[in-house]
Amino acid sequence: MNTQQSLSGKCSCCSMSRRCFLASSAVGLSMPWAAMAQTTGVDDKNPGEPLDLASFRPKPAVRVMGALIREKLGTIPTTQKQGYWLGWPGTSYDLDNHRLEYEQSFIESANRLGVELSFESTPLDDDATLAAFLNKVKTEKPDAVLVHMQHLGSWGKAETVVKLGFPTIVFAPVGTAFTGQVNMFSRRPGVHVISSLETKAVEQALRMVRAKKQFEETRLLVVHGDKREETVMEHLGTKVRRIPRDTFHELFQKMPETEEAHDLAKLMRKGAQDIIEPSKQDTINAARSFVTAKRLLKMEESNAITTDCLGMVSSRAVPTPPCMAATLFQDGGITYGCEADIFGAMSLMLTSYLLDKPSFMNDPVPETYKNALIVAHCSCGAKMNGFDQDNEPYVLRSHSESNIGVSMQVIWKLGQPVTLVRFNNPKELILDTGTVIGNVNTPPAGGCRTSVEIQMDRIEDCRDVLGFHQAVFYGNHRRDIEAFCQMYGIKVINSPREAQKGPIA
Repeated sequence: MNTQQSLSGKCSCCSMSRRCFLASSAVGLSMPWAAMAQTTGVDDKNPGEPLDLASFRPKPAVRVMGALIREKLGTIPTTQKQGYWLGWPGTSYDLDNHRLEYEQSFIESANRLGVELSFESTPLDDDATLAAFLNKVKTEKPDAVLVHMQHLGSWGKAETVVKLGFPTIVFAPVGTAFTGQVNMFSRRPGVHVISSLETKAVEQALRMVRAKKQFEETRLLVVHGDKREETVMEHLGTKVRRIPRDTFHELFQKMPETEEAHDLAKLMRKGAQDIIEPSKQDTINAARSFVTAKRLLKMEESNAITTDCLGMVSSRAVPTPPCMAATLFQDGGITYGCEADIFGAMSLMLTSYLLDKPSFMNDPVPETYKNALIVAHCSCGAKMNGFDQDNEPYVLRSHSESNIGVSMQVIWKLGQPVTLVRFNNPKELILDTGTVIGNVNTPPAGGCRTSVEIQMDRIEDCRDVLGFHQAVFYGNHRRDIEAFCQMYGIKVINSPREAQKGPIA
């Protein structure tokens, strides 16, 4: 039976009000429990002191230098003071007004993202202005360079900027590039070419630069084993701090049932479409786990977390798995990964930083009758359309394997395009796409509470989907992910299109 059908009597076709559940858990939060969660520090005598979840999201200083490249007016025959005669974008094109309009749009995008964008006040239209800009870039070493093209014949100047070796965004509005120029530049490592009138594409490119800096300024806390150490992940620059698993459940035992925990538990129950297994005390314990995880991040000066959750549950070290806490973290823009899977957490982090939306780390199951993929886990973000959007409907369930605690069964939108990503290592990523065709109930199915059926794109046989613990998220973002990987030297691999004749190695 489809989950949406099984929940008759409660609305499953519309979002809840913003007052419910994660209604304002975006970065920049105004959610009910965030309002009472402001703090200036941690009091060791008060482990339950409220902490602002948004404070853990890295907010790095990101600097981009921009310039407009064109030909010098007067060097090409003209019929009027401004414009190009028989050269694209053409004499009728208002060069200066378009330059200012685009520049203003770029700056507004940068401001929305918290990126500092400084644009050269004069166009680079001769050797002297170009050389001065090149020297300035080499001296100031920005995180990226944004080049705005304004003539079909100026791509040689763009080449000199690209050769500096800084990540480079090239915006070529329609009328300044043919397929030849775009082809020559657009597939190079470290370069992202936008041949379009859509300035929102520049904003997404700036997100790529910001995301890379966020990776570099993130400390991922791995709660697993019995040792403490810290390393830095090659290529992505993320610090990985490992601490003993006992650290978490010992802190949980000290965590009181705070007012924050009670209010959060009440909010979660009120926002649910249905509550099946969990008791009121289960939701309070789940809220205590959320508070514990925030405090542990504060203590360890970290920005993201992944825990040996199954180990803690199997040893009965805690009365509740951290599934609900993971949902709340994900929807607040803070990565909380399962099973101490470092690259699973890094995959979750990618969608959070690059696209400002949560993703769903899952166990993949082939549905061979329908030739579909089922992605299943007990911790799933609910604000699947973005941190600043309403959440999808959810049901409060127990953690499936243990039948204890609180897990959220999130109901995914049918017909929704989705993307799957998985870091195999810091320099390689699996990328596939598909469409949601169903939600699977447990029971009759076994497995995890949020189980989503996906019809895969460009994959002939569902058994051939690559990866485990992939991060699945709303939207077909294939090109966004490919662009980020090209900019920062990450190899993209896709599941095989043609059905395999034997097991995949």
